[in-house]
Amino acid sequence: MKQVPEVLLVDDNMADVYLASEALRMNSNACHISNVGDGEEALAFLRHEGRYAHAASPNVVILDLRLPKKSGESVLAELKSDPNLSKIPVVVFSTSRANRDIVRSYELGANCYLSKPVNLGEFVSTVQLIGSFFGCGDAGAKGEKWNDQKRTYC
Repeated sequence: MKQVPEVLLVDDNMADVYLASEALRMNSNACHISNVGDGEEALAFLRHEGRYAHAASPNVVILDLRLPKKSGESVLAELKSDPNLSKIPVVVFSTSRANRDIVRSYELGANCYLSKPVNLGEFVSTVQLIGSFFGCGDAGAKGEKWNDQKRTYC
């Protein structure tokens, strides 16, 4: 039996969480989606601490940079420096298009940096492509709504 991919969305913007979750659910292959809204919760989830003691380990983390309590940059640094977590792929998915954020994310070990599109259709198709790449569907194979003008840094 095929294992269902686990996705951890780390974002405090509930509208983005809702849209990303729905976009992943629209893909043809199922995936399990968990969400936390701040950096401290993200690390607790990944380390299976407290109420996350029985949480599944994610196959991919989709991480926003601008988070309360602990920044996405700090989460990325801690995650990639922890030998038990460092192999988990991290996609930074942020509204920032600042070169310093992109470069710093890669220096800290991000596997991919994607700027959040402001257009709804592009946002959905970008999240679907992330999911597709990590086993949550086949939107990438279909190329649904993808256009070459998006700013991506993978």
